[in-house]
Amino acid sequence: MTAKTSFSQFFQGIHDGISICLGYFSVAFAFGIFAVSSGLTPLETIQISAANVTSAGQLAAVPVMLSGGTLIELALSQFIINLRYSLMSISLSQKLDSSVKLFHRFIIAFVNTDEVFAVASAKESVGKQYMFGLILTPYVGWTAGTAVGAFAGNVMPALVITALGIAIYGMFIAIVVPPARADRHILFCVCLSVALSCLFRFVPFLAKVQTGFVVIICSVLAAAVTAALFPAEEMKENNAV
Repeated sequence: MTAKTSFSQFFQGIHDGISICLGYFSVAFAFGIFAVSSGLTPLETIQISAANVTSAGQLAAVPVMLSGGTLIELALSQFIINLRYSLMSISLSQKLDSSVKLFHRFIIAFVNTDEVFAVASAKESVGKQYMFGLILTPYVGWTAGTAVGAFAGNVMPALVITALGIAIYGMFIAIVVPPARADRHILFCVCLSVALSCLFRFVPFLAKVQTGFVVIICSVLAAAVTAALFPAEEMKENNAV
């Protein structure tokens, strides 16, 4: 591969990642405001986004850290929330060509988010240069958005900060509602998760459970019950007798 071709693939990756970058900037901006308003400093907030590229994981981690949760609690909650990234990385590895070595795979996996995975999976085969370009712009958008949101939280009016602080929750609602409307099984899982969360919020002895463990218990239990009640039907072969 010539240097010209390598640069061409790298900039193509950057081009394909621009739309992801813009989307991440807005979500990260909301996270920055949320984290600072919750009690973290702007520098701590930026460090979190620079070392992690996971909106749901970071949102769940902030209450755990601020409530004095244990490292085990934090690690387990992150493992459950981000487990899907392992599956996506395994799937994406089938698309990577011979230019992507083991060390490169670790770097790519660090920013292998849902959107990056979707774009890369649409290609027949992707190389190192393309993937580095594809993950660069989303990473910049995520960290830059967090930084702007974190520092804006110190200068913006309290009313605006409160309004923007719930924007990240709106994003998750927008993610959950469409599939829940389309599939009653997903709707059941969502409703069960909400019911379990309410139990841990309002039942006195359950309310003492740490936030991280609540996330773990509700996620695993809701998924397990839904899978047990509504097992996925095995696909039948078209030519089965």
